[in-house]
Amino acid sequence: MQPAGAVRPRTGDGPLEVVKEGQAIVMRIPLEGGGRLVVELTPAEASALADGLNAPVEADTPAETEQP
Repeated sequence: MQPAGAVRPRTGDGPLEVVKEGQAIVMRIPLEGGGRLVVELTPAEASALADGLNAPVEADTPAETEQP
């Protein structure tokens, strides 16, 4: 007899996934220790999130032409 789905262990292994489901954008983020954080966003929220994440990443990116 197979265990029920709720009894099977869940794993958070795998890449970050972002898919469009109907009008929403669903982002699945693997978590340390297992499991996933699932976030449903509107296109406007996804755009604001992208802008919010890009700003600090671009600010911390050193210029490739710099010499030590």
